[in-house]
Amino acid sequence: MDPIHQFALHPVVSILVAGHDVSLTNSGLYMLLAVALACLLVALGARGGSGVPGRMQAMAEMAYEFIAGMVRSAAGEAGMRFFPLVFCIFFFIVICNLIGIIPYSFTVTSQIIVTAAFALLVFFTVVIVGIKDHGLHFFKVFVPPDVPIYILPLVVAIEVFSFFVRPVSHSVRLFANMLAGHITLNVFGSFVVMLLGAGALIKAFAVLPFLMTIGLFGLELLVAFLQAYVFAMLTCMYLNDALHPGGH
Repeated sequence: MDPIHQFALHPVVSILVAGHDVSLTNSGLYMLLAVALACLLVALGARGGSGVPGRMQAMAEMAYEFIAGMVRSAAGEAGMRFFPLVFCIFFFIVICNLIGIIPYSFTVTSQIIVTAAFALLVFFTVVIVGIKDHGLHFFKVFVPPDVPIYILPLVVAIEVFSFFVRPVSHSVRLFANMLAGHITLNVFGSFVVMLLGAGALIKAFAVLPFLMTIGLFGLELLVAFLQAYVFAMLTCMYLNDALHPGGH
């Protein structure tokens, strides 16, 4: 069985505009599904009245406090202006990750173009907001405080390089974790099918990869939330540079 086949893109609805193919692919379909689910969950959570909050309202309030606490801890109170951005990124990623665990579904975050788009959105937001709010003082982000003058050029060069590499590391971390996890699940699941199709004596050994598959599935559930958290936390840390360049 080909473990890479699950990441293949194919058109769901073929659309041609002026000779250009703008078809809705399986990736686009699952992205629309993730957006719809996120909107539905938030809408249900916001329906609570003045009495005792229901389960959905309690979950919505917990999600709000969780993301708000993340933003405040990484970017300060001023970072709350970016709360809607971080909230949307976190929930979109976590829902896409969870949908991708369902058998025969599609994992949107296993596509580098999707994770790179989010990483570039954060990167350009930092640059535009930083220059808009601080002007040339934004470039203090490349000059760490209390650095001896004789190594300052080297440190600045390293900081500039690391700053522009951020979108790469930011996007590849999520993409690689989701890709590797789903490939591993597929491989161990294939072992189970292959052993069950063998002789009666060998079938007994199918329980080993089956138990491993269950364990990996549980791990993937944890990774689905963890990678969304890491991506959102790094977003907050990068946005802090736009608000407080140079740590000031």
